[in-house]
Amino acid sequence: MAGEPAAEIQQLRGLKARLIEILSADADFVLQHADSSSLLSNSGYQQVRARTVPREKVTDLLDHIIQRGPEEARGLLELLKGPALQETFPMLRFLKDGKINTPSTGPGLVKEKQLMEVACAIGNSWKKIGILALEIPALKLEQIEIDQTQHIDRVFQMLLFWRTRQKTNATAAHLHRLLSQEHCGLPPESIAPLLEGD
Repeated sequence: MAGEPAAEIQQLRGLKARLIEILSADADFVLQHADSSSLLSNSGYQQVRARTVPREKVTDLLDHIIQRGPEEARGLLELLKGPALQETFPMLRFLKDGKINTPSTGPGLVKEKQLMEVACAIGNSWKKIGILALEIPALKLEQIEIDQTQHIDRVFQMLLFWRTRQKTNATAAHLHRLLSQEHCGLPPESIAPLLEGD
């Protein structure tokens, strides 16, 4: 395959950063679907599965499929457009709509940068906030705690999970309202980034 890489590989490479952001919310779900579609070699599957950090798991998965060739790259793009992944990751809708160049967060939707700024401000009561304010199941919070070693990464993954689950309701204003509740105990300035634009 000398010269230019195939179109599917170029497309996947161009979408890589965006796909990592979206798919990290449930990396294992993507891995299992990719494996059941025979997009990975046995050794590739074992290597990706061994990763414990969701972002690294998704990065490895994409790199492995890109290296395997255009056939696998096409297979992954088709998988990402399929009902199972579209339902789990509503932000992948841009692949079906053909709006490849639009930002992954639509108007008003909370941005990753804002989530990280808020994550920096949430202390040890993050699980309480996750259950009471964001209505995230305790089991999911325990899984995040196991997967992430750093406190800030745990809080960030919790907020990412909330954003994925909320779909089009994942606005900065909505999240600000939830985190402003008295039982969250967060000072107003800590969640101020949610009221700011770009």
